Amino acid sequence: MLKPEQSDRRSTLRGKRVILLGGTSGVGFATAEAAAREGASVVVVSSRKEKVDNAISRLPQGLEGHVVDLSSEEQVRAFFSQIGEFDHLVFSAGESLLVENLSTIDMETARRFFNLRYWGAFMAAKYGSENIRHGGSIILTSGVAGVRPQKGFTVAASICSAVEALTRALAVELSPLRVNAVSFGLMRTELWNGIPEEDRNVMYETAGKALPIGRVGEPEDAAEAFLYLMREKYSTGQTIVVDGGSTLV
Repeated sequence: MLKPEQSDRRSTLRGKRVILLGGTSGVGFATAEAAAREGASVVVVSSRKEKVDNAISRLPQGLEGHVVDLSSEEQVRAFFSQIGEFDHLVFSAGESLLVENLSTIDMETARRFFNLRYWGAFMAAKYGSENIRHGGSIILTSGVAGVRPQKGFTVAASICSAVEALTRALAVELSPLRVNAVSFGLMRTELWNGIPEEDRNVMYETAGKALPIGRVGEPEDAAEAFLYLMREKYSTGQTIVVDGGSTLV
């Protein structure tokens, strides 16, 4: 039977160092907040200084923020060469979703989305894994579009499926380091800011009513999945689905 102090150590992130690539907004920021509340030392990273500054101003005092272009191999490599050891790496970086019919998609735009969301995650694992302490983990981000795409989601669905395959491959390649992913359904985040606010709110309401859980996801819902994968010690190569039941209906 666990002693109380042992149970406390297992259930919190106190004393752990967590790096969140894309941790300045949306699910990344919510995860940074949640990890900080549990006593973790949090490092948030974004390509935009204003987003880093804003995130740091809203997080507990003493946490770190860095400006890194996560699509640049040189910058990613340099960041991990100087950041030191840590326990958990979360990759949730990404621009607004590209939702467009195949016939009108600009190929350079499509490649740019892959460059950040897939190759950015790949480079983070390549250069960050050597700094992760024993018992730590990498957590990537995917979406249910990979298994249930809608019209206009050819790029998004491809990226999601690629990230989940990468997760499984990394779990084997980097063993015994744990590598997992979280796959999201519709979340109320900045990811959808490209849609006018009125249309966006209608989308949230309509989609939420159609879900078994009766609402769309909030960033705090997403954060719980990331924290679970940091805390537990046995899962690797897995993708946890947090979607309100959207893949069921």
